[in-house]
Amino acid sequence: MKDLSLPKKFEEYIDVRKEGFIRAMDYKKKGGKIAGCLCTYTPQEILDAGGIGNVGLCGTSNETIPDAEKVLPKNLCPLIKSTYGFAMTEKCPYTYFSDIIIGETTCDGKKKMYELLGEIKDVHIMHLPQGKDRPYIYDNWYNECVYLKEVLENKFEIEITEENLREAAKKRNELRRLYVEMYQLQKNVPPVMKGTDIMIAMQKGTFALDVDTQIENIKELIKESKENYFEKGERPVSKKEKRILITGCPSGGLIEKVGIAIEENGGVIVCKDDCGGERTNTQMINENAEDIMRAISDRYMEINCSVFTPNDARMENTVNMVEEYKVDGVIELVLQACHTFNVEATKMERAVEDVGVPYMKLETDYSTTDSGQMQTRIAAFIEML
Repeated sequence: MKDLSLPKKFEEYIDVRKEGFIRAMDYKKKGGKIAGCLCTYTPQEILDAGGIGNVGLCGTSNETIPDAEKVLPKNLCPLIKSTYGFAMTEKCPYTYFSDIIIGETTCDGKKKMYELLGEIKDVHIMHLPQGKDRPYIYDNWYNECVYLKEVLENKFEIEITEENLREAAKKRNELRRLYVEMYQLQKNVPPVMKGTDIMIAMQKGTFALDVDTQIENIKELIKESKENYFEKGERPVSKKEKRILITGCPSGGLIEKVGIAIEENGGVIVCKDDCGGERTNTQMINENAEDIMRAISDRYMEINCSVFTPNDARMENTVNMVEEYKVDGVIELVLQACHTFNVEATKMERAVEDVGVPYMKLETDYSTTDSGQMQTRIAAFIEML
């Protein structure tokens, strides 16, 4: 990859993908370094402090899954198959130009996929604890973060300083505050934006390569949305729309199949309670902590994912958001073969229905084969509300 050449099939790609390749290649030609991230647990401040552009690589499309299934089992999570498929087919510009890919030992499927991904790219795996109820857990994750810092310093021949870590923490906290401000606009009745507009903005942000670009993009979206709603009196959503909270697996690949279906059938997404939603972005780093690396690592251990056991804090948070956002119904998205979220859905259903709010679980993948069924179930659920 030293010559920064484009993939052999580049001319076959659609214009949007070509633009992504050119953008990533230009970034590298200017001396940029790219790290591909595969989970919310990646401590992005460490990458920022090293001047390393980081992008999300989780696959959200069915496009490369048939290729991936030549290597991976068919009864595997579509996110895992899609991620690997884009790497093996060289169809993702950011995977293709990544200098390193960082993964965490979340689910078993991802853990084993990383071994195969490592045959294509340089992969560093962070060993995520499986629970938070042991006194040594936070120390374990702290050591993983320190080790990541050392790996990056050695690979790129750089020094990641305490000063740069503090500056990176401040910027990421600023971005998180903006995300929370954007989400909380949906508390208005009717909400300020369609929920799918927020979902699309968040997905685009994962490809920004630097935090400053993300900050400016979200600032502009908030500014424009506020002006339209509060000054011009525009109402993109009717008061009649039922207020929906979506939770569960990462929803990036389901914006059209589920997100748009909700908002075409009398609902509006007022709250996104997955690993990229409000609950994660409210978790800040103590910028003034004596040990900034410890503050960074502790913050990431507070993220609530179904891979942890126990994981009661996730249900508690969802119930709080149901009340804060005046939610009429909760829809849980479970990707096929995502066993941790599928099992935990039972506890989520109990928690939500205990506070008198209807709940529905949708188990699906990135294909369009069940789109009609999804439409029918979503429409029936919202009509029942």
